[in-house]
Amino acid sequence: MITFDELYRHYLKKTIADPGSELSAEEYDTSQLDCLLNPKDYAPVIRTGECTCGEDGQNACAARCIFNAIVRTPDGKLTIDKDRCSGCAACIDACTSGKLTASRDVLPALDAIRSAKGPVYAMIAPAFTGQWDSSVTPGKLRSAFKAIGFSGMVEVALFADILTLKEAFEFDRNVNTESDFQLTSCCCPVWISMIRKIYHELMPHVPGAVSPMVACGRTIKVLHPDAVTIFIGPCLAKKAEAREADIADAVDYVLTFQEVQDIFDAMQIHPEQMEESERDHSSRAGRIYARSGGVSEAVKKTVEQLSPYRSIAVKTRCADGVPACRQMIEEIRAGKGMANFFEGMGCVGGCVGGPKSLIPRDKARDYVNAYGDEAAYQTPLENPYVAELLEKLGFETVEEFLERSDLFTRQF
Repeated sequence: MITFDELYRHYLKKTIADPGSELSAEEYDTSQLDCLLNPKDYAPVIRTGECTCGEDGQNACAARCIFNAIVRTPDGKLTIDKDRCSGCAACIDACTSGKLTASRDVLPALDAIRSAKGPVYAMIAPAFTGQWDSSVTPGKLRSAFKAIGFSGMVEVALFADILTLKEAFEFDRNVNTESDFQLTSCCCPVWISMIRKIYHELMPHVPGAVSPMVACGRTIKVLHPDAVTIFIGPCLAKKAEAREADIADAVDYVLTFQEVQDIFDAMQIHPEQMEESERDHSSRAGRIYARSGGVSEAVKKTVEQLSPYRSIAVKTRCADGVPACRQMIEEIRAGKGMANFFEGMGCVGGCVGGPKSLIPRDKARDYVNAYGDEAAYQTPLENPYVAELLEKLGFETVEEFLERSDLFTRQF
């Protein structure tokens, strides 16, 4: 019987180049094909066989999951609870038997691109720079997505600008004594899930902000109601986030950088050979969201511009990787946080260290920093495209944006 990966490769080829190719039902596990055709019915992590990792009946992968998402069925088999799974991918790394893998959204996403009645937008995460060779500029990548069938590419960094502005205003309004503090990062679903599901007593300190991904998807659908939105990044957890009931209106599909590379390979698309198609509107603040410390730096600088004479300055502290995040939270709970703005990122290095990044995180971080340094604007307060976009959405002033920004607000 062929493996899950072989089944995936076969149907990707069938979808793109060989529609007549068929497999006999005896050649594959039908439940695995259902995972490929209907990924939203499953967790971001799927089981491809009976797991035998660990000792004395204690599975290493289950023990690694802080969300208790790997559970046993009545007949004693392990399964993934899709409502608990955050997609952090820690269990995949821990499973020495190799029976856990990332789900794939490629097949239904390609079908949606081809059958869409409206525009289809690739929403690219801020961590994209450098992922497809140093010569692949944002303009060339935009052309590569158009070769797949997308109508265009939108940099989510612009919406990170908008969320930076929102969080800066929230900080300026709510942190006014030495005991006040704010928890971020809205961009990391693993961090937010940790607080919501494990440390929920800290939720009052989390601003009610959607992630830049959700803000981007919702904005596109306001401006183009019939649009299909597909987020692309290094993060498996974004698949789980996009399916959460209160924000499921924003993003239709989530593809990882690896899945996009699979499509490029199958369609013989070479981004480095594509023509330029420039349209860059984000500031440095939005671009550096992709690495640990980026959100803190962005919000700190924006608060300092917004309110330069504050009596309570922004004091930041960052943690990346689940163990470090948990340690920081425990210190906050014990009153030893020593800061008033705390940023957590589930992956070591931040998004650049995501499980589906195509390059090493240190190299990816350097590319992100360099792209940030190239930005024409430092913060969203300087970026005229932020004001222009908010005006298109009906916000005449920044204050009005803060008071009635349901589009960018989440009720946890």
